[in-house]
Amino acid sequence: MPPHLSPLAIGALALVALAAGTIDAIAGGGGLLTVPALLAAGLPSHLALGTNKGQAVFGSFTSMARFARAGMIDPARARVGFPLGLLGSLLGAALVLRVPAAALRPVVLVLLTGAALFIGLRRGQAEARAAADRPRRHRGSFTAGLVALCIGAYDGFFGPGTGTFLIVASVALLGDGLTEASASAKVVNFASNLAAVVLFASRGLVLWQVALPMAAGQFAGGWLGTHLAVRRGDGLVRRVAVAVSLALAAKLAWDLRG
Repeated sequence: MPPHLSPLAIGALALVALAAGTIDAIAGGGGLLTVPALLAAGLPSHLALGTNKGQAVFGSFTSMARFARAGMIDPARARVGFPLGLLGSLLGAALVLRVPAAALRPVVLVLLTGAALFIGLRRGQAEARAAADRPRRHRGSFTAGLVALCIGAYDGFFGPGTGTFLIVASVALLGDGLTEASASAKVVNFASNLAAVVLFASRGLVLWQVALPMAAGQFAGGWLGTHLAVRRGDGLVRRVAVAVSLALAAKLAWDLRG
């Protein structure tokens, strides 16, 4: 039997989802708030993970739609990135049954620290040069598809830092600015979340009476975070992405102690 949560507890989770959706829309990492909150509310780990995906998919969709409305998503890339992100997530979820996810923690810890340094040091003239070069650079649908497949598989398999890794890959491999990279990341994020929701729901692991109220918070947070990212640009995305990367690295380091 799933645990019974009071209306007050569900309301508190919806507020957590609002904050998580705002952060996630800017730089990823919303699960850093929602998963611990669901566990603290008394959900078993499998239900917490499934319910988290059940509510997060709404936030990633809202962010993607808002970025698309602002003209910041490349349609050609999205047509490649979405199906490959979906496929990658399904492959990663299948792989998790064969390889212990805990083995990835030390590697991801190092990668997240490197991502924080990469994003934090990417300032001013480097961003200006990237913006100036962007119209002339190969947009790289093949590269974007490969990134979507690989990081989508990582999200289905393990997950922490997916948004950050997508942003770093878009900047380093495709020449995007940080805000544009955050927009591109939402296409793959939505695809991988959607695949995960289908898998978890098919196994009865999404507690919809909790996920749907949290989805309302995710919807509002996704819109707010995307609005802030579009209005304030690369500077805001950089600060939030560095903070999220370091927070995720700290959590993984703490988990390794156990």
